[in-house]
Amino acid sequence: MAQNRFSHGSGPSQRQLRVGELIRRTLSDVLLRADVHDPDLNRHSITVGEVRTSPDLKVATAYVLPLGGNDAEEALAALRRNSAELRHLVAKAMTLKYAPQLRFQLDETFDRLDDTRRMFADERVRRDVEGADDDED
Repeated sequence: MAQNRFSHGSGPSQRQLRVGELIRRTLSDVLLRADVHDPDLNRHSITVGEVRTSPDLKVATAYVLPLGGNDAEEALAALRRNSAELRHLVAKAMTLKYAPQLRFQLDETFDRLDDTRRMFADERVRRDVEGADDDED
């Protein structure tokens, strides 16, 4: 039986990673230069943390967060409202066969990082980690 070439078995392909990074850089530049003609979007300083692409490279999900995390939902709504114009500007700067559809999600990486720091600050966890280091010596 033939394998599905779009399977997600071992994670994203090199092409997906390369195109995702190219879209991230291009999208960051477009947002930095405020090329979109929307004052609601231009008043936010938005960080594009990561872009994940679908296996066929037709959909790109950008994980974004406004500077300081303030007004995140408002910034996300402005990005979604201007996704067609952002898609056009990103596609103009890239040499892909198809311009990917842009989707936007809030980047929760920093929240998870804070949770991890809090977890490692817990006395019980610190004791377990220090105990594991003693066993290795």
